[in-house]
Amino acid sequence: MCVDGRAGFLQGAVTPALTAASPSWWSVVLVVCLQLLQLSPVQATVCWSQVSSPVNTCLCASDIVSCTALGLEQVPAEIPVSAITLDLSHNRIDQLTEAVFEGLSRLEMVRLAHNQLSTIHLGAFQNTSGALLRHLDLSSNQLHVLKQHYFQELSGLEELLLFDNRIVRVESNALAGLGNLRKAYLSHNRLTHFPFFTIQEHSHPNLIMLDLSSNHLLKLPLDEIANLPIPVQKGLYLHNNSLECECSMYGLFRRWEQRGYASVRHFRQEHTCRVYGIQKGTVRFFQHDRYFEKCNLTAMSQPLSDQESIISVRVGKAVLLHCVTTLSGHSVTFLWVSPNQEYVAPPGNNGSLKMFTNGSLEIVAARAEDSGVYWCMALDQQQQRNETREINVTVVLHRGSESHESFNTGFTTLLGCVVSLVLVLMYLYLTPCRCPPCTKALTPAGQKTGNEAVAGSGQSSILTPTPPTTTEGPGHKTSLSHLYSLLPPESSHLSL
Repeated sequence: MCVDGRAGFLQGAVTPALTAASPSWWSVVLVVCLQLLQLSPVQATVCWSQVSSPVNTCLCASDIVSCTALGLEQVPAEIPVSAITLDLSHNRIDQLTEAVFEGLSRLEMVRLAHNQLSTIHLGAFQNTSGALLRHLDLSSNQLHVLKQHYFQELSGLEELLLFDNRIVRVESNALAGLGNLRKAYLSHNRLTHFPFFTIQEHSHPNLIMLDLSSNHLLKLPLDEIANLPIPVQKGLYLHNNSLECECSMYGLFRRWEQRGYASVRHFRQEHTCRVYGIQKGTVRFFQHDRYFEKCNLTAMSQPLSDQESIISVRVGKAVLLHCVTTLSGHSVTFLWVSPNQEYVAPPGNNGSLKMFTNGSLEIVAARAEDSGVYWCMALDQQQQRNETREINVTVVLHRGSESHESFNTGFTTLLGCVVSLVLVLMYLYLTPCRCPPCTKALTPAGQKTGNEAVAGSGQSSILTPTPPTTTEGPGHKTSLSHLYSLLPPESSHLSL
C-alpha cells in the first residue's frame, strides 16, 4: 500500500526488493506514489458530533457535507465554511431561521428535501454565497405559501425544487430577482392559480422549464400564457390538473401539440380536463376530442398577441377588445381612448363600454357610432415604461333587410316566369278564332291564304325552334297542292 486517502503518509511496509534497490529507483517509486495520491478516491471522515447525541455525526468528503437521516430538528451551527454542497435531507427541520447559513460563502448546492419545513424567515439565506448558490432542493416539505422574501438573496439560483409540498398560493413577487433561474419544479402541490404575468423575458431570460403539473389549476389565463417567452411555453408542464373542459383550453394544448412542444408530446395521456356538469368526470382530450367538435379551432389556435387589429361586429352584439402588452405586474395600469376621444378606465363609462382590471375593454352593445379606432395604453409606473395598442372596430349594419330583398327579388323573378308561361299557353290554346267562313274552293297552287300564313308564322316562331321552310321551288309547290286537295272542306283553314 503506497498511500491511504489524501493524507499523503506512507503506511505500507517497504518490500525487500525496494529496500535493496538503489536510491534512484526509490525516488521513482516515490514520484509514482505521489501521482497516485492525486487520483485516489476521496474518503469520507467524521466532521463533528452533535451535542445532543454522539451518534448524530455528519460526514465530510472534500467540500461535500452530508447530514442526512440524523433526526436533526434544526440546521447545525458548526458546518465547515469550506462546504460547497450541503445535504440536510431526511431530517425533521421545520423552519429556516434568520442567517441560518451565515458564513457559508462557498455554498452552491443545498438539499433540504424530506423535512418538515413550513416557514422560511426573512434573511434565512443572508450572508451566504448568494450569487453562487445554484441548486436549492426544498421538495417534500410542508410549505403552504411561497412568500416574496423567501429567495430574494439568491440571485444566482438556477434550479429550484418545490414539488411535493402543500403550496396553495404563490405571491406575485416570490420568484422576482431570480434572473438566472432555469428550472422551477412546483408539481404535486395545491395551486389553483399561478402568477404567470410575473414571468417575462426581461425578468427571467434563462427560464426553460416551469413544472406546474399535478396541481389544482382550474382555468388558464390565456392572455398571460400567450405573453410568456417561447422557451417558457415550450417547457410549461400543465398536465394532471383540474382544468375545466373549454374550447380555449383545448385550443391552447392543440396548438402546442402542433408545434411539437415536449410538455405535450411526452405527457399526452396525462392531459385531462373535467367535463362540465359531471362530478369527477375527466376526459383525456387528446384521445377523446369529440367533446370539442363544435370548437372553432381556427380562432382558438390564434394567440391573443396575434389577433387582428381590425375587428368587425354587428349592431347590437358585444365584442371584447384585448390590450395585449409585454408589461406585467400589479404596478401596470390601463387606459382606453374611444373614437370620440373619451377616456375609459375601470369599470367603464355610462354603460356602453365596460373595462376590466386586466385591461380588456368590452363594447356591450355595438352601435354605428362605436365604429372607429380604439387606443389602449399600458403604463408601468415602477419601470417607467408604457406601451400602446391600436384596434380598428367596424360596426356592421343588420343584413336582415338584404336577405328579405334578395328573397323578394327571386320570388318576383319566378312569378314573372310563371305568368309569362301562362300567357303564352293562353295565347296558343285559348285565343278564339275570328276567321271569316272559308270557301270550299282551293286557292291556286302558288298562293297561300292569310290564315295559312298566320298559322305558319305562329308555328315557326313559337312551336318550332327552326325558321319556316321556304316554299320556293316547283317540287315543293306540287306537294303542297296535292296536300290541300286531300284535306276535307272543314279543314281548309287552321284554328288555334
